[in-house]
Amino acid sequence: MKFRYLLILLISLSSIAQETPEDYSFSLEEAIQFGLENNYSSINAQKDVEIALKQKWEIIAQGLPQVSATGDYQNNLKLPVQLLPAEIAGGERGEFIPVTFGTKHNVNATATWNQLIFDGSYIVGIQSAKTLLQISENAKTKTDLEIKKAVINAYGNVLLAEENVAILQKNVENVQKNYDETNEIYKNGLAEQEDVEQLEITLLNLKNNLSRSKRMRDIAYEMFNLTLGIPVEIPVNLTEELDTLAMQYFDLELLQEEIPVEENIDYRIAANTADSREIEVKLEKSKALPSLSGFLNYGVQGFSQEFTFFDEDQEYFGQSILGVSLNIPIFSSGMRNSRTQQKQIAYEQAMVELEQTENEVKRQINSAKSDYEFSLENYQAQKKNLELAERIENKNQIKFFEGIASSFELSEAQRQLYQAQQDFLQSMLDVITAKVELENLLDTRKYNNED
Repeated sequence: MKFRYLLILLISLSSIAQETPEDYSFSLEEAIQFGLENNYSSINAQKDVEIALKQKWEIIAQGLPQVSATGDYQNNLKLPVQLLPAEIAGGERGEFIPVTFGTKHNVNATATWNQLIFDGSYIVGIQSAKTLLQISENAKTKTDLEIKKAVINAYGNVLLAEENVAILQKNVENVQKNYDETNEIYKNGLAEQEDVEQLEITLLNLKNNLSRSKRMRDIAYEMFNLTLGIPVEIPVNLTEELDTLAMQYFDLELLQEEIPVEENIDYRIAANTADSREIEVKLEKSKALPSLSGFLNYGVQGFSQEFTFFDEDQEYFGQSILGVSLNIPIFSSGMRNSRTQQKQIAYEQAMVELEQTENEVKRQINSAKSDYEFSLENYQAQKKNLELAERIENKNQIKFFEGIASSFELSEAQRQLYQAQQDFLQSMLDVITAKVELENLLDTRKYNNED
């Protein structure tokens, strides 16, 4: 009996272990790759590319042979009656004889081959198929770039939150120690009550900030999971450090990199729009051309008073037709010309927008370079500020316990240190986010689906 209970327990524990969500561990590059494959927007963008491929074949197939077949069966429950002059059967002139034509059971089967021979709109449609695929592929590239940026930002925010919590915990420990020592000194009558209260205010503020930072850390992890396409309740582990990552993203050579504006994804999307508008103009013009199609069909018919269509001696009668159809547009009262002019104007608008996009991309690249360069300078400046703030706070702490500095001076030095810590952490994150923003404008070829 005991063995039976033990076996049930082991099976239950095994079932629970199998249902436990998998833990994920990511470096930044692993997180980017995972996000590109599993992010919800990325999945849908890939589906759009697949749809475009199917649409491309749909357009091509319209000019290929089309074969269809029909089959009919009729059971004439009561055949219609026709009246014939009686005199043809030897009757009296002026009288009529009721007769019926046909058989009770009829079957008819026909197969038809249709072939488009010439149609201007089909030729334009073939041209548009390539542009349609390019539009979806460029949309996928744009989505991948945005996902890359979102993953890096989310990854950096988690690291920033972790660093912030760690620093605040260390600050709380240090101030708690100072508070306890000062409180003991005050109890012995060697310190002012104001010194204790000033440290208590600092300690309470730090604990409050620590509590808020822990909640922000939880939110940052959930946002990271959502960006990667992982359920928010599943724990993840990040293997990078914020300072190490910031140094990896410290790249002065990137400021010297140049690309043709035509390679920028936003420009390519605008160019796709212009190509689409031009194709629409061609399509409207093609509607003024004649179209020619041909067809061939073959069918059989069977007739019987009884349902004998599966009998070997059932007789069937064949029929076949070959034909062509020519459609020539002659006069539309200016309707086709009006539509063509509308599409021409829309094409001209798209070309203006393309020129605007070209200038906007140049501006964005220059702005992103400026922001990245400033982030590198700011990182170095904030690193120096932190070193100075640490020395100042340390000196004021020594002076305070030696009775040379007041609690207010120590508090000001601590606030200055805490602000320098936050500014330094933010400067590291700014280096990372500014670089990915610039890379998105420059390094689009990595995510280009074209060969």
